Amino acid sequence: MIQVQQLKLPVGHKDTALLEALIAKLHVKKDDILSFEVAKRSLDARKKPELFYSYVVNVQVKNQAAVLKKKPKNTIPFEKKIYQLPTPLKEAPSLRPVIIGTGPAGLFAGLVLARLGCRPILLERGDSVEERQKKVDIFWNTGILDLESNVQFGEGGAGTFSDGKLNTAVKDPSGRNGFVLRTFVEMGADPEILYLNKPHIGTDVLRTVVTRLRKEICALGGEVRFRNRVTDFFIRDGRITGVEINGKERLDASQVILATGHSARDTFEVLLGKPVLMKAKSFAVGVRMEHPQELIDRNQYGRPHGKSLPAADYKVTRKLENGKGVYSFCMCPGGYVVNASSEQQMLAVNGMSYHSRAGQNANSAMVVTVGPEDFGSDAILAGMEFQRKLERAAYEAGEGKIPVQLFGDFLKNQKSVTLGEVEPQNKGQWQFGDVRGIFPERLSRSLAEGISSCEYLIPGFSRPDAVLSGVESRTSSPVHIERDENLQSTVKGLYPCGEGAGYAGGITSAAMDGVKVAERVAALLGISL
Repeated sequence: MIQVQQLKLPVGHKDTALLEALIAKLHVKKDDILSFEVAKRSLDARKKPELFYSYVVNVQVKNQAAVLKKKPKNTIPFEKKIYQLPTPLKEAPSLRPVIIGTGPAGLFAGLVLARLGCRPILLERGDSVEERQKKVDIFWNTGILDLESNVQFGEGGAGTFSDGKLNTAVKDPSGRNGFVLRTFVEMGADPEILYLNKPHIGTDVLRTVVTRLRKEICALGGEVRFRNRVTDFFIRDGRITGVEINGKERLDASQVILATGHSARDTFEVLLGKPVLMKAKSFAVGVRMEHPQELIDRNQYGRPHGKSLPAADYKVTRKLENGKGVYSFCMCPGGYVVNASSEQQMLAVNGMSYHSRAGQNANSAMVVTVGPEDFGSDAILAGMEFQRKLERAAYEAGEGKIPVQLFGDFLKNQKSVTLGEVEPQNKGQWQFGDVRGIFPERLSRSLAEGISSCEYLIPGFSRPDAVLSGVESRTSSPVHIERDENLQSTVKGLYPCGEGAGYAGGITSAAMDGVKVAERVAALLGISL
């Protein structure tokens, strides 16, 4: 196979243009190309409004050696890495592996173990995605919160109500990333995620994908138990022996995958009393900021995105004189700001997009890094308590609704009383509130300075009527659960996994970590990988 890199074609090119470009690039005839597939496609907007797609294409040709001998530019021999599972067990283990959580880490760990004949048991504190959607809609419309089934908890994890971004910086020599993306496509995602530079699924499509993942796990002998919250861990002689469910039921297990997600605060509290080594970690907090999508399109493309381009995204970062970093996080083109709360009398927000990304606003989290100097303590759960402090302040600022403040008023430290041209696009009720007052002054000053300085990167970014909503507090887990070279914690048989344990930073990396941990569990059960 040959890989052709940096193959440029104008946006809106004909379907036949890619094949024609390959023929010209490789100096071959049409019949010499046996097959080809797009490995990657990214947008080159350096000469806007004249835009190009840059392709990486894998090609099978006749007489490959002769083609390479011509040394066509940006062309190399290539061998595609395909992730493959080994032969499954003929008989499931007597003690079935247990997985806590059905976010991307838990679901992919469950899928791999199910395909290997291990009949895993997945425990989910929330509801199935179908029932969960109903609970979330009730919350957004009425403010009535189900503590076990909400934007953070339930089948699919927090990523189910998000933009569904699938890009990751994790290196992938094993092919796990390709396996995750191909599986998403098998379960109903758009095949374009296999090659887009910045792929996303969208919250609407994710629900279908998640449902189909669960159905395959169950069809292969696995089991998914909803409304099963793990309330304790049984440990003997340094090994896990089982878990307690809902404060009353014991489930024996010798392999337990801990894939709870970053918001399982009660689980972190339980683990604090166990011989499980955890450490506090830094993360980031801030606001959701909304701009007109057209503003972002014109800055990034030099024109509206129209039908031939996706809604434009952006990434900004600023280093401040006080040593803090302010940056955009989880940017949602054509998206919505959602009430993502999971505890009473507290309020957190997140961003969400549908697959079409057709909303009128672009939003992203604008966040500032925080650590022990901000928490006021170096205790293991100090960061978690800091999150709670901010969320209580946000709840009070909006009187239970999402607090909203225009950026111009944020700078003036005054409550907004009217909107400008930007109208909030929210899932959940909102009202004007003192968003700046949610934060300690050092952090609010950092956010003000960082956002203002982004004007040099995106003209119009610091417009006074841009809408801020608070508080974005769940950017990542506030703790890191240590694991050894076999991916086990200091309690043998307990495998910290995914974003909640500090080993991932999004849907794809969490899913890949779930696959990686499942491989280790399978190896202990006698499967050669």
